[in-house]
Amino acid sequence: MTAWRVPVERPARVAGAAAFDLDNEAAYRIWRRAKLADVPASIDALRVEVRDAAELRATERDALLARCARFNMAIYHGATACESSSLPCALGAQLGLRRLDANWLADEDGVSPITVRDSAAPGAGFIPYTNRAIKWHCDGYYHPPGRAIRGMVLHCVRPAASGGANHLLDHELAYIGLRDANPAHIAALMSDDAMTIPARDDEDGVARPAQSGPVFSVAADGALQMRYTARTRSIAWKDDAATRAAVGCLEGLLAGGSPYVLRVRLDAGMGLVANNVLHDREAFIDDPARPRLLYRARYLDRVAPAAA
Repeated sequence: MTAWRVPVERPARVAGAAAFDLDNEAAYRIWRRAKLADVPASIDALRVEVRDAAELRATERDALLARCARFNMAIYHGATACESSSLPCALGAQLGLRRLDANWLADEDGVSPITVRDSAAPGAGFIPYTNRAIKWHCDGYYHPPGRAIRGMVLHCVRPAASGGANHLLDHELAYIGLRDANPAHIAALMSDDAMTIPARDDEDGVARPAQSGPVFSVAADGALQMRYTARTRSIAWKDDAATRAAVGCLEGLLAGGSPYVLRVRLDAGMGLVANNVLHDREAFIDDPARPRLLYRARYLDRVAPAAA
C-alpha cells in the first residue's frame, strides 16, 4: 500500500466537490497536500477545555469549530459534570447542529442514553446498549441518503469501571488512504448499490426497509460523507471484484494500516463533537453502583457556525 507522506508545505485547503472527483486529479492533489499537512499528531490536538459546555465562551466555541473544520472532530473536557440529556442539544445548537435525528430508542427529547439495558428493556439486544465491543462504523449507516447523519455529540456522564474507549478516524483520511492505494476503490465505494442494509422486521412487520447506498458520497455543500459499518451480519456488499477489493483495503486501514487512528476514553464531563467520523468502542466492565452512561445526539447537519 502506498505510504502516506506528509508534505512540509501547507497550501490553502481546497473545498468543494472537485477534490473528490476522480477525473480531477489536480484538485485532489491540492486538497490532499493540505489535509495531510494538518493531521492531529495525537488525541491532545483535538482537546478543548471548556468551562460549561451548555454555555460556551466565544473562544471555546471558536476552538471547537476550528478543530472540527480541520479534523472533523473535537474533544471537549473540563466541563462541569452534567447528568441532564439537555446538554448535548445545548452544545450542538451553539455549533450549528439543529436538525436532531431522533430514533425509536431515544428519549422524548430525541437524545439517546447509551447504557447497558436490562434484557427486558426495548433495544436491549442492540450492541450499543450492551457492554460488548462495537466495530468500526459511522452513525446512521442504515439511513437513506436524504437522512444522512452528518454531525453528532457524544457526552459522557459516567465512564465504565474499565474499558469502553473509542478509536476515531477522520473519514477524509480514510478516503485518502483508499484513493492513494487505488482510485478504483473509491469508484466502487461511490456506487449507489455498494452497501445494502437488509430490512429489519419486528412484531408489527417491516420496521425499516432495506437500504442501499454508497459508502462515500459528496453532499450538496461539497463536503465528503461516509456511510459504513464493519459488521458482517445484517449487511450485504455488492458482489463484484472491485467492491470486494475496496472493502478489503478499507478493513486493512481500520485494522492498523492507517497511522491516523486516535484513541480516547471519555471521562465524566468529557465529550466528542464530530462530523460523523469513523469510530468504534471497546468492550467494558461496569461498576454496578455507577453504570456507564453517555448521551448521544445525532444530527442531519455538519458542525458549522450557527446562523445568526
